[in-house]
Amino acid sequence: MTEFRDLFNKMRWLNKIKMEDILKDYKPSEVHCIEYIGRNADSNVTKLAESFYMTKGAISKLTKKLIEKGLIESYQKPDNRKEIYFKLTEQGIAVYDIHDELHKEFQERDKAVFEQVTEEQYDSMLSFIAKYSRHLDAEIKKQGLEIDPVE
Repeated sequence: MTEFRDLFNKMRWLNKIKMEDILKDYKPSEVHCIEYIGRNADSNVTKLAESFYMTKGAISKLTKKLIEKGLIESYQKPDNRKEIYFKLTEQGIAVYDIHDELHKEFQERDKAVFEQVTEEQYDSMLSFIAKYSRHLDAEIKKQGLEIDPVE
């Protein structure tokens, strides 16, 4: 497990340098929220909270900041005046596009390693990740944990 943690920490640290330089006006949680909204139509507080393992209250604060910064806007559907959804503004789309391009750049940087992975190795890795994720989900449920906000 130490090797996995070290690998992800190293990758995050290396990517963070460029991300923070180019997207310095935004917190990582804001950028990832923008990414989620950009990729998922009809995003709402519940969907965001589930995706980020954050409380609905924390997501409400985050989306409020994004609205104040002009990155997202809220809307309601004519047939559901109760639920509030979010979509990107032009400024939010610009941040989304920058973030997406950075991820493509990181993938290109790491392409040489992934090109050497066989389909069998890749399937094995994905299988392990899915199995471990299910285990963690079960532990969260078993312990009745409330997910804390993550920055």
